[in-house]
Amino acid sequence: MIVSRKAKFFEYTFIITISLLSIFPFYWMLVGATNSSADVITGRLIPGKHLWDNIKTMHETVHMGRAFWNSLRTTVIQTVLSIFVCSMAGYGFQVYRDKGKDRLMSILLLSMMIPLATTMVPLFKMFSSVHLLNTTIGFVLPGISTAFLIFFFRQNSAAFPVETIQAARVDGLNEFMIYLQVYMPIMAPTFAAAAIVTFMNAWNNYMWPLIVMQSQNMQTMPLLVTGLTSGYVTDYGLLMLAVSIMTLPTIIIFFTQQRRFIEGVTGSVK
Repeated sequence: MIVSRKAKFFEYTFIITISLLSIFPFYWMLVGATNSSADVITGRLIPGKHLWDNIKTMHETVHMGRAFWNSLRTTVIQTVLSIFVCSMAGYGFQVYRDKGKDRLMSILLLSMMIPLATTMVPLFKMFSSVHLLNTTIGFVLPGISTAFLIFFFRQNSAAFPVETIQAARVDGLNEFMIYLQVYMPIMAPTFAAAAIVTFMNAWNNYMWPLIVMQSQNMQTMPLLVTGLTSGYVTDYGLLMLAVSIMTLPTIIIFFTQQRRFIEGVTGSVK
């Protein structure tokens, strides 16, 4: 019994310590948004009185609203299209019988081994030749279909009851209506998990927007935050405020969909 209590004590101590270490950067970011640049540099860990000054400086120096809207617009469009395309592909890979689909899936999985940086030059030349630079389509198109999401939907679709599809066909539904009215409601946790992952990746995407979004009017939040550190002197209070604003959407999405995210990752089907 004593050993068990000691084990519990060390277990909870370890969990609390790791939790505090994980939360601390977020806490420091929020506190830094209320402090001046000098206070942030000196490591002040309590809230200050410079929040309004940082907001005023942000309003005068950067176009935060425009960058936020650009990120939100492109991220939502990419998330919706990506989930739709990849879920249909994963559904097809799992439900329909074909001898060559496993080979095709192997090729898709091999594409995950190609570093993203190696595709930047070919993508830039392709998009430049068709005049898609500085456009929402140019931002969204490379991320609509990913091997990871297709594989994710395929693996989760393995638990999907095939008898339900057969019953829907008997009732007269076509394949697309089966996907919309049967597959999507049953696989809702998987869709939620995929949407969260896709939203976070698209929202935090930096390299591709840096290449394709070449004008200030199309600047996204990661580009704006990076620009705050490119001058001779960095205003860390302003930087912390911008990073806090940039982090809020992903935090809201994750915590509102946390239960569905866990269910989707573990492969549960209702």
